[in-house]
Amino acid sequence: MITFRNSLYTSLFIVVLGACSKKEVKAPAAVGPVPSASQLAWHEMETNAFIHFTINTFTGLEWGMGSESEKLFNPSEANPDQWIQVLKEAGFKGVILTCKHHDGFCLWPSMYTEHSIKNSPYKKGKGDLVREVAEACKRHELKFGVYLSPWDRNHAQYGKPEYIDYYRNQLKELFEAYGPVFEMWFDGANGGDGYYGGANEKRSIHGASYYDWPTTLNQVRAMEPDIIFFSDAGPGVRWVGNERGLAGETNWNNITPDTLYAGKAGIENLLNTGSENGTHWIPAEVDVSIRKGWFYHAEEDSLVKSPERLFEIYLTSVGRGSTLLLNVPPDKRGLIHENDVKSLKGFKALLDSEFKMNLAMNAKIEATSYRGTSPVYAPSQLIDDNKETYWATDDDVTMADIELDFERPQRVKYVLLQEYIPLGQRVKSFEVEVWKDNAWQKVASATTIGYKRILKLDPIETQKVRIRITGAKACPVLSNLEVY
Repeated sequence: MITFRNSLYTSLFIVVLGACSKKEVKAPAAVGPVPSASQLAWHEMETNAFIHFTINTFTGLEWGMGSESEKLFNPSEANPDQWIQVLKEAGFKGVILTCKHHDGFCLWPSMYTEHSIKNSPYKKGKGDLVREVAEACKRHELKFGVYLSPWDRNHAQYGKPEYIDYYRNQLKELFEAYGPVFEMWFDGANGGDGYYGGANEKRSIHGASYYDWPTTLNQVRAMEPDIIFFSDAGPGVRWVGNERGLAGETNWNNITPDTLYAGKAGIENLLNTGSENGTHWIPAEVDVSIRKGWFYHAEEDSLVKSPERLFEIYLTSVGRGSTLLLNVPPDKRGLIHENDVKSLKGFKALLDSEFKMNLAMNAKIEATSYRGTSPVYAPSQLIDDNKETYWATDDDVTMADIELDFERPQRVKYVLLQEYIPLGQRVKSFEVEVWKDNAWQKVASATTIGYKRILKLDPIETQKVRIRITGAKACPVLSNLEVY
């Protein structure tokens, strides 16, 4: 085993050795699908917020029928700047706004329908909440995303070809007037009972073909080339298969989407775990609400998820290699409710306190193997605070150990690992051991790592921690190791 200490001298030593090496060691080849630049940026955001706000906020419904009067939408103190400031202070990197939910009411003055904010009392019909939120995001340096429901229970032509033109025209309005947009969100709630311009009937569509998604998405890409598309099957990011805040304990970023589409039944387990040998990089996004419902309801004021529960969700979303999309719905005033604000502040305080002191930064690190014995791939690259460097083994080595020595006992509660995903997802299984009573004791085991994996341990005093990669699709390539 070769030992390295994370210090300036180690860095200089590595540079000198690298410069003097007579034989250049090739980097590992990519394995399987890999993320695009947009997907990689999406991974690095880690936590984003959903905002559900429409007529449902004032009717107490979750899914409006589409027959609701525009006059019902009348927030008395709407302040998108408050929303975005609260979310910014809680650590969120982006916001996705429900510009139109299934009831068809539009939060911007769309020229293609009268069922919009322009016919509401809000700002005497001169309001535009999409613009207000987009501009607030720019002021607070959060990315802005849109959710435009494909299902529209208000529109008379829903289920007919003419509706697709309407939907695409509204996308053009949004992307041309309110960009840049980092993510477009659409789901599988499609068809059923609705008002449909007064028809009051049930309409069914074929989810795999009705919307002609390839044409629609190409239209959007022409306006926003770096857009991330969310739906059950992507193509940018996929649904996680539940709304409980749970990514799979095994969570591959890959799936094969050929036969998948938004709303297809029976694919929840596949979406939750991904597929080890999937053909496309389509990672899971974990959508969950801070409340029981997605829209604000006063009777849920006492049911806001606690900071502790939000932290648990963080561990089962971001901590399992996904990105967390937490819904925070404004109330009837048009403000994020005090209870939600309090919980978000507590959540951020927990994150800051639990991950305050990275014990690995000043530890001695060893590995049983590293690629070509080149310092470029040495274990010290795991604790250099540089996401572009990584530890890797030789191509024929798929099992290896990494050992950290803190030189004196430390209280250990979390172990965090990250793969260098620009080269694909590789690790299939690993274990965590600690040195206790003069022997190694296994305290945790898991399967996939991906962008990030956080394992919560029963707190234990130990001087040494060992990570054992016990299975991988190809040589493991890890960019980061942290211990708290």
